[in-house]
Parts: sequence; structure tokens; C-alpha cells
Amino acid sequence: MLYSASTFAAHGTDAGAGPVLDLLGIGFGPSNLALAVALREMLPQQAPFRFGFVEKKPGFVWHGNMLLDNSRMQISFLKDLVTMRNPASRYTFINYLHERERLLDFINTRTFYPSRYEFNDYLSWVAGDFADACHYGEEVVSVAPEPAGGNGDLACLRVTSRTAEGALTERRARNVVVSVGGAPSIPDAFVPLRGHPRVFHSSSYLESLERLERTAPVRRVAVIGSGQSAAEIFLDLHGREGGIAVDLVSRVPALKPADDSPFVNEIFNPRYIDYLFSREATEREQLLREFGNTNYAVVDTDLIEAIYEVLYQQKVTGKVRHRLLAGSEARHAEADADGVRLDIARRDDGAHQLQRYDAVILATGYRRELHQSLLAPLASYLDDAKGFQADRDYRLQMAPGCQAGVFLQGCCEATHGLSDTLLSVLAVRAQEIAAAVLGNRAGAACAMEAEPPRSRPARVAHAGTH
Repeated sequence: MLYSASTFAAHGTDAGAGPVLDLLGIGFGPSNLALAVALREMLPQQAPFRFGFVEKKPGFVWHGNMLLDNSRMQISFLKDLVTMRNPASRYTFINYLHERERLLDFINTRTFYPSRYEFNDYLSWVAGDFADACHYGEEVVSVAPEPAGGNGDLACLRVTSRTAEGALTERRARNVVVSVGGAPSIPDAFVPLRGHPRVFHSSSYLESLERLERTAPVRRVAVIGSGQSAAEIFLDLHGREGGIAVDLVSRVPALKPADDSPFVNEIFNPRYIDYLFSREATEREQLLREFGNTNYAVVDTDLIEAIYEVLYQQKVTGKVRHRLLAGSEARHAEADADGVRLDIARRDDGAHQLQRYDAVILATGYRRELHQSLLAPLASYLDDAKGFQADRDYRLQMAPGCQAGVFLQGCCEATHGLSDTLLSVLAVRAQEIAAAVLGNRAGAACAMEAEPPRSRPARVAHAGTH
């Protein structure tokens, strides 16, 4: 059964008094949302199975600070939360369009790539159907062992979360699925300026820029980065009123296009995970490097062409507003109340230039290490040989005597491939984790096929786009 909101909350206030959850998901982004759907569809009607999720955001939103005008998805809508696992599911993007009465209109757009705004609306639409399964506004601060009896065996885990007001809640679960996303990667030169209102990461772009513009004029901006986010922010700033001048500072000598050709794209297929996982570590590393140009420090070709056109028209008119500082990096940064001064050096000859900006935006990617600090209290229960390396079913290998399960989503790129941090394998990965938690992968798959889809309520709750 699925927890109701009231039951889940009551158990949270006194974890020792209430029953143990069968599964608790940490984070409620697309990965754990896909898992929630898989569990609902794979479980028999009256299965005695309790699951819930904890999310630090106050409500569902997917990359809210990068929902830019005209930004589009980079993968097909068919790689939604469920289609690759169960095309007949009521939670497909196609059914979302049908219920929103936009299916024919979308067909007329003749695209596989909806806007990012629309895909966030789709995800929010699905999340609204699981409002009773998720506690928003709580950040998980630790996952600790709860040994059974006096023999030291680990039967379940104690998960502690904290609200924005500082109140702590504890819950117990037999299985924990960690899906917390990445933390902003901050280049060394900007670490001393972390938290400064004029220097911010792309993950807070819209919110931070709007906050800054309310207090001071923003006329000149530096965007640091070589990938998709840097390109999108450059074009967004170019299109804003006020004539903001932008320097795009890129370590690479030229913006490189993402390789999305059909044969290369097969590395994002679920079956490629089996192949990569079966390779030796050195071979996996080589394959990841070889295909890095599908995801890292690359830009969609249409965005590269749009940026080139902007810079070319500057040459035509003679009015230089923006610059692409390719092959360059900011080696030192200082900030005060009035602006940020960067020491920008070319990587080939070391030539320096000092520039002052009203804001610096770091489109510098993410680090995916949060799970390690979160799970640190479990270190003595992990298999020493593997540590935080997950098995093929995304489960951490635990020491003998540990019945509790810990699963990772979005933290396994080194062993499971470049698709691990992307949307490409959400549906299939959710099925694999759900089947592993249920204890019998083949049996769970059969149950899924035999169980007819349950009817959808007349109207799905809509969480909005925040």
C-alpha cells in the first residue's frame, strides 16, 4: 500500500513507535519520481508495501532556475518517466498531452523535443499524483544504522531530516534510495566568493539574477563555462532588455558540438549499461573518455550556430557588445559591493587581461559526491572492497549480516555509464531498482505484465511549474 500523507507524517514524528517503511527515497526529482511510478504499477493491488519520499524543495520543480524561454529538451519525449518500461502507462508524456488537451497541437509541432518548460510541467503533473507519498521542505541530513537486537545485524536504517525551521524528523526504512542530484562545481578561483550575490552558479541563475537586478544595475556579465548551460545563459542574456554585454569565458579553444548521431547515441540505451558494467575498470574509464563529447563541455549545434550569428552580426554592424573568450580561464577573482574583477588568462600564451563585471555566472557543472557524506555513518557496514561503488542493480554491496538495502540513482557514472546522470534510462533503472527491492527481479517483471493498469482518477492533481 502507499502511505497516505497523514500516516506518513505521523510515523515520521516518532520513528520508533511507527512501522518501518519498506522503502524511503531521498530526493523527489525525476529519478525517484520514476521509481514511485514503477512501484505503483509493479505492486499487486493490495500488496503490503509502504514507501515514501523526502524532498528538500518546498514543492516539485525540475531545474527551475534554467527554465529559459525557448530552451528545449535534448532527448526525445519518449524517454519520459515510463514509456521505455511500460508504454501503456497512464503516466506517459503522450497521456499527459492528451489530458491537457494538447496532443494534436503537439503533433503539429512535428518535434520529438518539447520545451523544457513543458517537460517540467509534465513531471509536475505526475508528481501531483504522488502528493501523499512525499514530504516536501525537508532536507535529509543523515542515514544511520539501526542494528537489530544485540548481534549487530543491520535490519533497517534511520533517516533524519530537517525542515527549514530546524525541526528534526526521524523515519526508519528497510531500503533507502538516494537520488539527491549534484552539488555545484565551483572553480578554485571562485571558492572564496561562494555566496557572494554577484557570483552565482547556473543552478540558481534566474533567481539570483533577478535578485541582483532588484538591487543594482546589471550591464556587463561574465559567463564561465564551455557547455550547454553556458551557451543557453549567453543567449538568454543576449535576448533580455537593457542591452547586457556578455563575455563567454571558455577553457576550450572553440565551442564543440555534442555528438548526438544515432550510433553514438546507443551508449544511452539501457542494454549498454550491461556491457559497460561488465568491463574492467580501466576499459570503462577509456570508454567514458571516448564518449565524453556526448555530454560534457559540448553544446547543441543549433545553439553554437546562434551564438556565431550573434557575434558575426556584431562584425557587420561594428557594434561590439559580446565577446567569446575561447581558450581562456579566470585565474583570480575579487568582489566587492560594486562588482567583480577577474584576471582572465589565455591558456596558450598566458596573456592576461583584467576585466570588471556586474555579475559572474558559473556554468561549471556539478560534483556528485553528496551521497558519500550522507551515507558516511554506514561506512562500517559497506563492503570494504567496493565502498560506495554500486552493483549492477544500483545497490551498494553491504557486509554480511546487513539486510538493509541502499540504492543510488545518479551517482554511478563510473560503472554504469554516461546515461546515469541523465534522463535517458529513468524508466528502466526505476524498474530494476523496484524489482531488486521487491526481492525477485523476474517475479516482479511478471507481476508488472500481469497486473492491468489501474484507472486514473478523474482529474490528476497538478503541482504547477513553480
